[in-house]
Amino acid sequence: MPRAGLTPAAVVDRALELVDEQGPETLTLAAVAGRAGVATPSLYKHVTGGLAELRRLIAVRVTDELTERLSRAVLGRGGDEALAALIDAYVDYAVQYPSRYAALPQAPQDDPASTAAAGRLVEVILAVLRGYGLAGSELIHATRTVRAAAHGFASLSTAGGFRLAEDVATTRQRLTGVLVAGLRDWPR
Repeated sequence: MPRAGLTPAAVVDRALELVDEQGPETLTLAAVAGRAGVATPSLYKHVTGGLAELRRLIAVRVTDELTERLSRAVLGRGGDEALAALIDAYVDYAVQYPSRYAALPQAPQDDPASTAAAGRLVEVILAVLRGYGLAGSELIHATRTVRAAAHGFASLSTAGGFRLAEDVATTRQRLTGVLVAGLRDWPR
């Protein structure tokens, strides 16, 4: 019988605490069990697929967290303002939670929950870009462009890649400006 109060969601909570504090490379079932106050075999009652399933659950949670952050940021905005809010929210999430961001899948996963979570995330970006009048294959190309820019900036930010003296916030504004100019002139 599962331990009272311990659920798959609670196991993911403990795992994310560990990842946030010590990095994704420290994620083991034993470490999570220790945080949850149970023996390692007890986790299998809640995460039947072991560490692989736990990593998948973490990926879904992180994807959903980022989606929620982006959705809140763009709500009630359109066009250039929505795009700037999207980029800011994306990078800010990665900077606030660099270890969680590292767990964000960048390629499609094979399970339905991961696929659905990724679809929700991409749909937020698609919605913003539809505000530029994009549709069909050009909407997909633009989405890839925005994702590549946001992920690149986020990855460089979390890795400490911006060490030159100039203000990083200004660089982010310039990146957003380049994207806005490109989207305004995007092939239709």
